[in-house]
Amino acid sequence: MERFAVIGLGRFGAELACTLAAEGAEVIALDRQTRLVEAIRDKVTLAVRLDSTDEQALQAQGVADCHAAIVSIGDDFEAAVLTVATLQSIGVGRIIARAESDTQAEILRRIGATSIVNPERESARRWTHRLMMPRLEQYVELAEGYSMVTIPAPKAFHNQSLAGLELRQKYGVNLVAIRREVTVETATDAPAVATPMVTVPKPDSVILPNDRLILVGSDESLSRLPSD
Repeated sequence: MERFAVIGLGRFGAELACTLAAEGAEVIALDRQTRLVEAIRDKVTLAVRLDSTDEQALQAQGVADCHAAIVSIGDDFEAAVLTVATLQSIGVGRIIARAESDTQAEILRRIGATSIVNPERESARRWTHRLMMPRLEQYVELAEGYSMVTIPAPKAFHNQSLAGLELRQKYGVNLVAIRREVTVETATDAPAVATPMVTVPKPDSVILPNDRLILVGSDESLSRLPSD
């Protein structure tokens, strides 16, 4: 079972801890404030009030054995820095730290954070995609400025072959998969059922009206795709 430590139980940290626990992970939730610890106690594996810059306290709660530690302290950057340094000192291999600015992100990386999260910026990016691509069904950020999205096939693509669409040449995106519902006959008198199937497209693959397209490209290129 995956085991995570979430340090800092503000809105982001508490939501992350609860979501991880709901997905079946073992979650150790830590904060200096008793009320925040008590609010989450019944929703995670273990909730403890402690000073996250105290190496012995973290060791005592088994944080060193976690697959990853997430430092979501948003209101005390000094505490976040000291916490990341302490986590590295006790041997946590994957440390994800919250940063409010590029400068904070650079400092946290230099002292041992392996990944940086900025909830406000990432939320803004997701909403930008939703607003620019109203029919967007799924969005995964692959790297800065590059994403994988799932959208219903635009009308302009219906009954067109991949070769004819020239997606890479015209839009600068790559179609990596097609998700399509296929009607499957049953062995009994029960009605046929539609089963989702994912296929890897070929140049002669034809886009059908009910297809879902999984595309990869720069955010700018993806935003230029037809919206209907």
